[in-house]
Formats: sequence, C-alpha cells, structure tokens
Amino acid sequence: MELLSEATGETTGTAVIVGRTVPNSIRNVWNVLLTAEGSEALLGPGAQLGNKGETWQSHDGREGVVRSFHPFEQIRFSWRLNQDCAPSMVAVNLRSEGTDATRIEIQHSNLPESANRERVEDRWSAALERIESECL
Repeated sequence: MELLSEATGETTGTAVIVGRTVPNSIRNVWNVLLTAEGSEALLGPGAQLGNKGETWQSHDGREGVVRSFHPFEQIRFSWRLNQDCAPSMVAVNLRSEGTDATRIEIQHSNLPESANRERVEDRWSAALERIESECL
C-alpha cells in the first residue's frame, strides 16, 4: 500500500496551523527533525534544535529559545525574525498514523496582527515539504 503525503493549512486568529502526513514512522520523522537538515527546515540556515532552554539562531537573523522538548511528540520554540521583533511561538507536534505514517502539525501562534498569514503558511508548508523529503 502506498501512502501519499497530505498537506493542509489553516489560519485562525493570530495563529497559522499547517499539517502533513508523511509515509514514515514517528521514530524516523523525529530523527530527521534533529538532523542539521531538519533543524534548518524549521529554523533557518545554520540553526540547530537543542534541548529545552537552549537558544538557537539562524544565519539570516531568526532566533529563539526551545521551550519544550518531548521526544517523538512535540518540540516548541519561540520565534522572531530579529532582535527588534516580539517573539511568537511555534509548536511542532507529531502523531503516529500507524506503523508507517506520521502526522506532523506546525502551529505558529501569537503572531502580530500585521503578519502576512499567507506568507507564514507558505513558509511552514515549505518546511514540511523539506522534512518529508529528508524522510524518504
């Protein structure tokens, strides 16, 4: 049986939620998130996910702090484009969809009213696409 990826996007209030089901086990998806490629897909070039309380910064100025780190379930981190911006919050949630599929959902919340939600949704959809390609 071949599993196809499914992507959905939704905007609610000051949050953007994007999800995708990838044809790979939750263990493999988690391991990809922790690689340099997986971290860069989420955080930006040169950034690396760490443990709870650790800061991260990408080469393009994005930065934040890992707020929660629950293996095979969730990574949550603060996010801001640069030091002049107020931080928002990103949660990456994983849910097993059987032995060979994983649902990944990214919820970006506490966005400013001025945020371009379509651009935010596109950014996270591209991150999910990159993560999926690393899983295959």
